[in-house]
Amino acid sequence: MTTSIETRRFDKPDDLLDMKECGGIAIIKMGTGATGMHAVFEPGWTWAKDEKPLLGNPDSCPMHHTGYCISGTLVVRMLDTGAKTRIAPGDFFEIPPGHDAHVEGDDRVELILFAPPEHQH
Repeated sequence: MTTSIETRRFDKPDDLLDMKECGGIAIIKMGTGATGMHAVFEPGWTWAKDEKPLLGNPDSCPMHHTGYCISGTLVVRMLDTGAKTRIAPGDFFEIPPGHDAHVEGDDRVELILFAPPEHQH
């Protein structure tokens, strides 16, 4: 168990998923393996158009997301049921794998996403 406090900044990410004029995701990894992501999606962004090709073109997003919405409205659709959920500023959310999403309206979407360390055996 570590006894020191670690801080990291999204302006110096370990990795960056660059979606050009449509936004991007800055990714930081902590010493414990926990991951934080700062996602910015511009108006007009869709998962299918802007992120899917960067992930190898899966049918839907394969990731589980836990996060908090800072700004904008993101509409997330579960592919198996077609159910749509609007995520808006102030929402803390969990999204299971098997979804796609798009920005609704004219405001930039800004999210903070969290992922726990990988389970150690």
